[in-house]
Amino acid sequence: MNDLSNFHDGERAVQRRAGEAFIAERNGAMVAPTVVRGARPFIESQFMVVVGSVDGQDRLWASVLYGRPGFARSSDGSTVRIDAPSGTRDMEDPLWSALRAGVPVSLLFIDLGTRRRYRVNGVLREIDEGGFDVTVREAFPNCPKYIQRRQLRALDEAPRRAQSASGTVLAGSVAAIVRQTDTLFVASRHPSAGLDVSHRGGDRGFVTIVDPATLRIPDYAGNSLFNTLGNFAVDPHAAIAIPDFDNGRLLQLTGTATLRWNDEGPGDDTGGTGRSWDFRIRHWVLRDAMQRATWDYIDASPYNPHPRA
Repeated sequence: MNDLSNFHDGERAVQRRAGEAFIAERNGAMVAPTVVRGARPFIESQFMVVVGSVDGQDRLWASVLYGRPGFARSSDGSTVRIDAPSGTRDMEDPLWSALRAGVPVSLLFIDLGTRRRYRVNGVLREIDEGGFDVTVREAFPNCPKYIQRRQLRALDEAPRRAQSASGTVLAGSVAAIVRQTDTLFVASRHPSAGLDVSHRGGDRGFVTIVDPATLRIPDYAGNSLFNTLGNFAVDPHAAIAIPDFDNGRLLQLTGTATLRWNDEGPGDDTGGTGRSWDFRIRHWVLRDAMQRATWDYIDASPYNPHPRA
Protein backbone atom coordinates (compact mmCIF):
# COMPACT_ATOMS: atom_id res chain seq x y z
CA MET A 1 0.00 0.00 0.00
CA ASN A 2 2.11 2.85 -1.19
CA ASP A 3 -0.06 5.34 -3.06
CA LEU A 4 -2.56 8.01 -2.09
CA SER A 5 -5.44 5.52 -2.08
CA ASN A 6 -3.59 3.25 0.41
CA PHE A 7 -3.53 0.38 -2.11
CA HIS A 8 -0.99 -0.96 -4.56
CA ASP A 9 -1.69 -2.14 -8.11
CA GLY A 10 -2.38 -5.77 -7.23
CA GLU A 11 -4.83 -4.92 -4.47
CA ARG A 12 -6.73 -2.49 -6.71
CA ALA A 13 -6.92 -5.06 -9.54
CA VAL A 14 -8.40 -7.74 -7.25
CA GLN A 15 -10.78 -5.26 -5.61
CA ARG A 16 -12.13 -4.27 -9.03
CA ARG A 17 -12.49 -7.85 -10.23
CA ALA A 18 -14.35 -8.77 -7.05
CA GLY A 19 -16.61 -5.73 -7.46
CA GLU A 20 -15.60 -4.38 -4.04
CA ALA A 21 -13.41 -1.36 -4.90
CA PHE A 22 -15.81 1.13 -3.29
CA ILE A 23 -15.95 -0.83 -0.03
CA ALA A 24 -12.16 -1.16 -0.07
CA GLU A 25 -11.66 2.60 -0.38
CA ARG A 26 -13.96 3.14 2.59
CA ASN A 27 -12.33 0.47 4.74
CA GLY A 28 -8.85 1.56 3.65
CA ALA A 29 -9.16 4.60 5.91
CA MET A 30 -8.17 2.39 8.85
CA VAL A 31 -4.68 1.84 7.41
CA ALA A 32 -2.16 4.09 9.20
CA PRO A 33 1.58 4.71 8.75
CA THR A 34 2.19 4.00 12.44
CA VAL A 35 0.73 1.87 15.23
CA VAL A 36 -2.08 4.06 16.52
CA ARG A 37 -2.03 4.90 20.21
CA GLY A 38 -5.10 2.80 21.01
CA ALA A 39 -3.52 -0.34 19.55
CA ARG A 40 -0.27 -0.16 21.53
CA PRO A 41 -1.70 -1.61 24.79
CA PHE A 42 -3.20 -4.47 22.76
CA ILE A 43 0.19 -5.33 21.25
CA GLU A 44 1.85 -5.21 24.67
CA SER A 45 -0.75 -7.55 26.18
CA GLN A 46 -0.14 -10.36 23.69
CA PHE A 47 1.47 -13.77 24.31
CA MET A 48 1.86 -14.54 20.60
CA VAL A 49 2.93 -12.84 17.38
CA VAL A 50 2.99 -14.27 13.86
CA VAL A 51 5.99 -13.12 11.81
CA GLY A 52 6.33 -13.10 8.03
CA SER A 53 9.86 -13.14 6.58
CA VAL A 54 11.82 -13.83 3.38
CA ASP A 55 15.06 -15.81 3.38
CA GLY A 56 18.21 -15.60 1.28
CA GLN A 57 16.74 -18.05 -1.26
CA ASP A 58 13.79 -15.70 -1.86
CA ARG A 59 11.43 -18.02 0.00
CA LEU A 60 8.69 -16.61 2.22
CA TRP A 61 8.05 -18.04 5.69
CA ALA A 62 5.43 -17.57 8.40
CA SER A 63 6.51 -18.20 12.00
CA VAL A 64 4.88 -18.00 15.44
CA LEU A 65 6.72 -16.55 18.46
CA TYR A 66 5.62 -16.69 22.10
CA GLY A 67 6.46 -14.63 25.18
CA ARG A 68 5.05 -13.12 28.31
CA PRO A 69 2.95 -9.96 27.83
CA GLY A 70 5.32 -7.10 27.16
CA PHE A 71 7.66 -9.14 24.98
CA ALA A 72 6.18 -7.20 22.05
CA ARG A 73 5.68 -3.46 22.35
CA SER A 74 5.60 -0.15 20.51
CA SER A 75 6.35 2.88 22.62
CA ASP A 76 5.98 5.54 19.92
CA GLY A 77 4.10 3.75 17.14
CA SER A 78 6.91 4.05 14.63
CA THR A 79 8.85 0.97 15.81
CA VAL A 80 7.82 -2.41 17.23
CA ARG A 81 10.22 -4.28 19.51
CA ILE A 82 10.05 -8.08 19.82
CA ASP A 83 12.03 -9.58 22.70
CA ALA A 84 13.48 -12.95 21.64
CA PRO A 85 16.75 -13.67 23.50
CA SER A 86 19.22 -15.67 21.44
CA GLY A 87 19.29 -18.51 23.97
CA THR A 88 15.55 -19.14 23.57
CA ARG A 89 15.44 -19.19 19.77
CA ASP A 90 14.71 -22.39 17.88
CA MET A 91 17.28 -22.20 15.10
CA GLU A 92 15.29 -24.77 13.09
CA ASP A 93 12.76 -22.00 12.52
CA PRO A 94 13.58 -20.46 9.10
CA LEU A 95 12.83 -17.05 10.61
CA TRP A 96 16.21 -16.75 12.32
CA SER A 97 18.25 -17.24 9.18
CA ALA A 98 15.96 -14.89 7.24
CA LEU A 99 16.05 -11.89 9.58
CA ARG A 100 18.66 -9.27 8.67
CA ALA A 101 18.65 -5.49 8.75
CA GLY A 102 16.84 -3.84 5.87
CA VAL A 103 14.61 -6.78 4.82
CA PRO A 104 10.80 -6.58 4.83
CA VAL A 105 9.03 -8.08 7.86
CA SER A 106 5.35 -8.45 8.70
CA LEU A 107 3.71 -8.96 12.09
CA LEU A 108 0.26 -10.20 13.09
CA PHE A 109 -0.83 -9.73 16.69
CA ILE A 110 -3.82 -11.99 17.23
CA ASP A 111 -5.72 -12.79 20.42
CA LEU A 112 -7.56 -16.03 19.66
CA GLY A 113 -9.56 -15.79 22.88
CA THR A 114 -11.16 -12.45 22.00
CA ARG A 115 -10.87 -12.68 18.18
CA ARG A 116 -9.00 -9.38 18.03
CA ARG A 117 -6.09 -8.89 15.61
CA TYR A 118 -3.78 -6.16 14.43
CA ARG A 119 -1.35 -6.21 11.50
CA VAL A 120 1.96 -4.35 11.22
CA ASN A 121 4.06 -4.34 8.05
CA GLY A 122 7.51 -2.82 7.91
CA VAL A 123 11.25 -3.31 7.60
CA LEU A 124 13.66 -4.97 10.03
CA ARG A 125 15.70 -2.16 11.56
CA GLU A 126 17.96 -4.22 13.81
CA ILE A 127 18.40 -7.71 15.24
CA ASP A 128 20.52 -8.26 18.36
CA GLU A 129 21.06 -10.81 21.13
CA GLY A 130 17.85 -9.73 22.83
CA GLY A 131 15.45 -9.62 19.89
CA PHE A 132 14.64 -7.41 16.94
CA ASP A 133 13.11 -4.05 16.00
CA VAL A 134 10.74 -3.41 13.10
CA THR A 135 10.28 0.03 11.54
CA VAL A 136 6.56 0.40 10.80
CA ARG A 137 5.38 1.20 7.27
CA GLU A 138 1.68 0.49 7.79
CA ALA A 139 -0.56 -0.84 10.53
CA PHE A 140 -4.25 -1.65 10.74
CA PRO A 141 -6.85 -3.73 12.61
CA ASN A 142 -8.86 -6.63 11.16
CA CYS A 143 -12.37 -7.89 11.79
CA PRO A 144 -12.96 -10.97 14.01
CA LYS A 145 -14.31 -13.20 11.23
CA TYR A 146 -13.32 -16.89 10.93
CA ILE A 147 -11.21 -16.97 14.12
CA GLN A 148 -11.82 -20.10 16.21
CA ARG A 149 -11.66 -19.09 19.85
CA ARG A 150 -8.93 -20.68 21.95
CA GLN A 151 -7.68 -19.72 25.38
CA LEU A 152 -4.00 -19.96 26.26
CA ARG A 153 -4.02 -22.02 29.47
CA ALA A 154 -0.28 -22.30 30.14
CA LEU A 155 3.02 -21.04 28.74
CA ASP A 156 6.25 -22.84 29.56
CA GLU A 157 9.12 -20.36 29.68
CA ALA A 158 11.86 -22.98 29.86
CA PRO A 159 13.63 -23.24 26.47
CA ARG A 160 13.61 -26.71 24.93
CA ARG A 161 15.36 -28.21 21.97
CA ALA A 162 12.64 -28.77 19.40
CA GLN A 163 12.58 -31.75 17.09
CA SER A 164 11.95 -31.06 13.42
CA ALA A 165 11.36 -32.76 10.08
CA SER A 166 11.22 -31.41 6.54
CA GLY A 167 10.11 -32.39 3.06
CA THR A 168 8.54 -31.30 -0.21
CA VAL A 169 5.30 -33.32 -0.39
CA LEU A 170 2.52 -34.08 2.09
CA ALA A 171 2.04 -37.55 3.53
CA GLY A 172 1.23 -39.27 6.82
CA SER A 173 1.03 -37.08 9.93
CA VAL A 174 1.92 -33.94 7.96
CA ALA A 175 -1.06 -34.39 5.66
CA ALA A 176 -3.23 -35.15 8.71
CA ILE A 177 -2.34 -31.78 10.25
CA VAL A 178 -3.49 -30.03 7.08
CA ARG A 179 -6.75 -31.98 6.86
CA GLN A 180 -7.68 -31.22 10.48
CA THR A 181 -6.74 -27.56 10.59
CA ASP A 182 -9.22 -24.79 11.33
CA THR A 183 -6.58 -22.03 11.55
CA LEU A 184 -3.64 -20.98 9.43
CA PHE A 185 -1.47 -17.94 8.78
CA VAL A 186 -0.38 -16.81 5.32
CA ALA A 187 2.51 -14.55 4.32
CA SER A 188 2.58 -12.76 0.96
CA ARG A 189 4.67 -10.07 -0.73
CA HIS A 190 4.58 -7.10 -3.08
CA PRO A 191 7.88 -5.99 -4.67
CA SER A 192 7.63 -2.41 -3.40
CA ALA A 193 5.01 -2.52 -0.62
CA GLY A 194 6.78 -5.36 1.22
CA LEU A 195 5.52 -8.32 3.24
CA ASP A 196 2.16 -9.01 4.83
CA VAL A 197 1.01 -11.84 7.10
CA SER A 198 -2.63 -12.63 7.73
CA HIS A 199 -5.02 -15.16 9.28
CA ARG A 200 -7.31 -17.63 7.53
CA GLY A 201 -9.80 -19.86 9.31
CA GLY A 202 -12.84 -22.05 8.85
CA ASP A 203 -14.39 -25.31 9.97
CA ARG A 204 -11.99 -28.24 10.30
CA GLY A 205 -11.14 -29.44 6.82
CA PHE A 206 -11.60 -26.05 5.13
CA VAL A 207 -8.17 -26.59 3.51
CA THR A 208 -8.23 -29.16 0.70
CA ILE A 209 -5.27 -31.30 -0.36
CA VAL A 210 -5.51 -31.26 -4.16
CA ASP A 211 -2.44 -33.47 -4.55
CA PRO A 212 0.62 -34.20 -2.36
CA ALA A 213 2.22 -30.88 -3.32
CA THR A 214 -0.84 -28.61 -3.66
CA LEU A 215 -3.33 -27.12 -1.19
CA ARG A 216 -6.52 -25.23 -1.98
CA ILE A 217 -7.72 -22.52 0.41
CA PRO A 218 -11.11 -20.79 0.03
CA ASP A 219 -11.27 -17.00 0.14
CA TYR A 220 -14.27 -16.15 2.29
CA ALA A 221 -15.86 -12.69 2.33
CA GLY A 222 -13.71 -10.27 4.36
CA ASN A 223 -12.93 -6.58 4.67
CA SER A 224 -12.58 -6.11 0.87
CA LEU A 225 -8.99 -4.86 1.11
CA PHE A 226 -7.60 -8.02 -0.51
CA ASN A 227 -4.10 -7.51 0.87
CA THR A 228 -3.14 -11.17 0.47
CA LEU A 229 -4.82 -11.82 -2.88
CA GLY A 230 -3.58 -8.48 -4.17
CA ASN A 231 -0.03 -9.54 -3.39
CA PHE A 232 -0.58 -12.90 -5.10
CA ALA A 233 -1.79 -11.07 -8.23
CA VAL A 234 1.64 -9.44 -8.54
CA ASP A 235 4.05 -11.86 -6.83
CA PRO A 236 3.14 -15.56 -6.40
CA HIS A 237 5.62 -16.21 -3.56
CA ALA A 238 3.78 -17.28 -0.42
CA ALA A 239 4.10 -19.06 2.91
CA ILE A 240 1.69 -20.84 5.23
CA ALA A 241 1.98 -21.72 8.92
CA ILE A 242 -0.48 -24.28 10.31
CA PRO A 243 -0.63 -24.67 14.10
CA ASP A 244 -1.26 -28.16 15.48
CA PHE A 245 -2.77 -26.99 18.76
CA ASP A 246 -3.43 -30.50 20.05
CA ASN A 247 0.14 -31.79 19.71
CA GLY A 248 2.22 -28.63 20.10
CA ARG A 249 3.60 -28.56 16.57
CA LEU A 250 3.83 -25.97 13.83
CA LEU A 251 3.86 -26.85 10.13
CA GLN A 252 5.58 -24.19 8.03
CA LEU A 253 5.29 -24.33 4.25
CA THR A 254 6.86 -22.13 1.57
CA GLY A 255 5.90 -22.06 -2.09
CA THR A 256 3.77 -20.18 -4.59
CA ALA A 257 0.10 -19.23 -4.85
CA THR A 258 -2.27 -19.10 -7.82
CA LEU A 259 -5.61 -17.29 -7.66
CA ARG A 260 -8.80 -19.08 -8.71
CA TRP A 261 -12.01 -17.28 -9.69
CA ASN A 262 -15.58 -18.42 -10.42
CA ASP A 263 -15.45 -21.56 -8.28
CA GLU A 264 -19.17 -21.31 -7.48
CA GLY A 265 -21.20 -24.40 -8.25
CA PRO A 266 -22.88 -27.38 -6.58
CA GLY A 267 -19.71 -28.19 -4.64
CA ASP A 268 -18.80 -24.59 -3.82
CA ASP A 269 -16.92 -24.34 -0.51
CA THR A 270 -15.92 -20.66 -0.79
CA GLY A 271 -18.87 -19.32 1.17
CA GLY A 272 -20.36 -17.87 -2.02
CA THR A 273 -17.43 -15.75 -3.17
CA GLY A 274 -16.28 -18.15 -5.89
CA ARG A 275 -12.69 -17.29 -4.96
CA SER A 276 -9.91 -19.55 -3.75
CA TRP A 277 -6.18 -19.96 -4.17
CA ASP A 278 -3.94 -22.92 -4.79
CA PHE A 279 -0.70 -23.17 -2.84
CA ARG A 280 2.08 -25.13 -4.52
CA ILE A 281 4.52 -26.47 -1.92
CA ARG A 282 8.22 -25.90 -2.46
CA HIS A 283 9.36 -27.01 0.98
CA TRP A 284 7.91 -27.65 4.43
CA VAL A 285 9.26 -27.79 7.99
CA LEU A 286 7.42 -29.45 10.90
CA ARG A 287 8.65 -28.45 14.37
CA ASP A 288 7.67 -28.92 18.00
CA ALA A 289 7.42 -25.16 18.00
CA MET A 290 4.24 -24.82 20.04
CA GLN A 291 5.13 -27.17 22.88
CA ARG A 292 5.58 -24.17 25.17
CA ALA A 293 1.87 -23.30 24.86
CA THR A 294 -1.18 -25.22 26.04
CA TRP A 295 -4.48 -24.20 24.48
CA ASP A 296 -8.12 -24.84 25.34
CA TYR A 297 -10.58 -24.83 22.44
CA ILE A 298 -13.67 -22.71 23.13
CA ASP A 299 -15.80 -22.50 19.98
CA ALA A 300 -15.82 -22.04 16.23
CA SER A 301 -16.40 -18.71 14.56
CA PRO A 302 -20.10 -18.04 13.89
CA TYR A 303 -19.05 -16.65 10.50
CA ASN A 304 -17.62 -19.93 9.21
CA PRO A 305 -19.35 -21.00 6.00
CA HIS A 306 -20.48 -24.62 5.88
CA PRO A 307 -19.60 -26.45 2.64
CA ARG A 308 -22.52 -27.51 0.50
CA ALA A 309 -23.32 -31.20 0.47
